[in-house]
Order: sequence, then structure tokens, then C-alpha cells
Amino acid sequence: MHRRPIAPILALALAVAACTGTGPGPASSGTTGASTAPTPAAPGTSVAPSGPASPSSAEGSAAPSEAVAGEEPTSSLAPTEAPTASPEAEATPDTSVADACTGTADNRMFFVDAAQAVDWSVLCAVLPPRWNVSTGAYRLANGGRMVIGYKGPAGATLQLSEGGFCNGADGCVPPGADVKAAKLGPLDGTLVALADGGFAIVVDRGQNPSWLLEAHGIDQAATVRLGKAVAEVAD
Repeated sequence: MHRRPIAPILALALAVAACTGTGPGPASSGTTGASTAPTPAAPGTSVAPSGPASPSSAEGSAAPSEAVAGEEPTSSLAPTEAPTASPEAEATPDTSVADACTGTADNRMFFVDAAQAVDWSVLCAVLPPRWNVSTGAYRLANGGRMVIGYKGPAGATLQLSEGGFCNGADGCVPPGADVKAAKLGPLDGTLVALADGGFAIVVDRGQNPSWLLEAHGIDQAATVRLGKAVAEVAD
């Protein structure tokens, strides 16, 4: 079940300040990607996107992802498109266990906190330039769950859902047909061709915990490549 000993629950609210990400090559022909950095936000809230002119924290609220709607987040991330890292990122404690994750030190601290608070494998995307975080939060109810979304070039999107995010036997995988085995980082999963033209990789469908990567705007080969590049955050 890919579980680990439960570490003390940490509650941390983070908003993203941007940085340039590193990772595998372009997700699809002509596409490359970017990364982001969170800055502190009030606990128990989701935060709205910040604009490209400034890395300061965003104000206001945004509805949580549908997969986790109706619950207040333990910690959250906001999107940013600014290419300059914030000064706060330089002072963030060591996050070397999440070095592979796209983003600044603050982004990586978000994943480290989540990994320490739950007993299942926390995964993060490793993306090329021009990809940005669009939403992100983890909650600790029901064993914990995390959802983080990314926006890429030409409207491409990725979303990682992890932990106890789904109560259905279908694993909350959108309608589609199973294609073949596929890796989601270190985990063995199944590639699904979605009826709406996207692709998904699901691990331990219908169980708690489970993992789901949904991709739109990129082709099957790029989905498999980015799924394989996903990294596990050590706790």
C-alpha cells in the first residue's frame, strides 16, 4: 500500500512565488514548462492566483479542487507566473529530500510538510520550463489527501491527486478505457485514455491511499513520460 510511519501533523499555509523549474524535456512537441514558489497564506484557506507582475502573496479565496471540495485545506499553494524567486525562498530550511520537485525551496517545503504529516508516499511533478502551479492543498482528514494542479503551454494541464481523495470504487478516474501499464514515479499504475481526449495514470484504483495523474492538452507519449518522471518526496 506504499505506507510509511505517521509523522507529526504539520499545518502550513503556503502561497506560491515563482522560480524556474528543472526536470525532463518538453511534455509534447513544441512545449516546455516552468515552476513556482509559495508564500505564506492564512491557515485554513485556499488562495487566488497572483499576477505576473509581482511575487507577493495573493489575497482573496478560490474554490478548492472538486476532488476535495467542502473541506478547509491544512495547507495550500497559489499559482504564480512571475519568473523571479522571492527573497523568502532563500531563507527556507533545507528541503533536499524534495530536490527533484519542480519549484523553489518554498514549494519543496510544502511537499516535505505533507510527506511528514501522512503515512503514504507523497509524489510531486518534475516538469520542464513554462509549467506553473495552478492550485494545491493537502488535508489530513480520512488519512490525508493532496491535490496539486499545474498549467502548461497552450492550455495543457496536469493534476496529481493523492491519498484518500476518492471514496468510489472507480478511483475517481474520469470515463475512459485502460490502455496499458504505466509508471507514476516509483509506483506501478495503469494508463487510461480518457473519453474527453485526455489521459490518466491511476495507482491502486479505488483504495485508500491511491494516486491519480490527469493530463489534458498533451499526448499519450508525453503523459507516460511525465508520469514516469514524477518523484517521491522522502519524509
